[in-house]
Amino acid sequence: MASPHNPHSFLRSKRKFLIFCAAFTALYPLFRFLGFSIPRKPRIIEISKPLLPGEFFLGPDFILFDDGNTAWAISRRCTHLGCTVNFHEKDNIIECPCHQSKFSNHGEVLHGPAKKNLPSYQVEKLENEAGYIVTV
Repeated sequence: MASPHNPHSFLRSKRKFLIFCAAFTALYPLFRFLGFSIPRKPRIIEISKPLLPGEFFLGPDFILFDDGNTAWAISRRCTHLGCTVNFHEKDNIIECPCHQSKFSNHGEVLHGPAKKNLPSYQVEKLENEAGYIVTV
């Protein structure tokens, strides 16, 4: 049995510590790699129906708006807990059914508990007002 004052005990604990540090240094890049996630490819969704100014299109992942000059798409995933939000046309707001977070039709938080705005997606109007391409 080794006593605390035994020099061999100290050397063994120092050796174990150095082996641990070397193993950690060698395995750290592997653990970082395993935690890495590949960004998903963007999906391109074509909406072939043009919207009149003030109309909207409710898709499974986004809400598309067009005011006559600009078209924009807002995510339907609430930034609070990830519930699917709905657009209330009468009040012109987006609301989360889970905890009643409210957003403007541009995705800005009007009332919590959500603290972050809804993400927006790139929208391109097709030629001759033939529809839209939304990149999700």
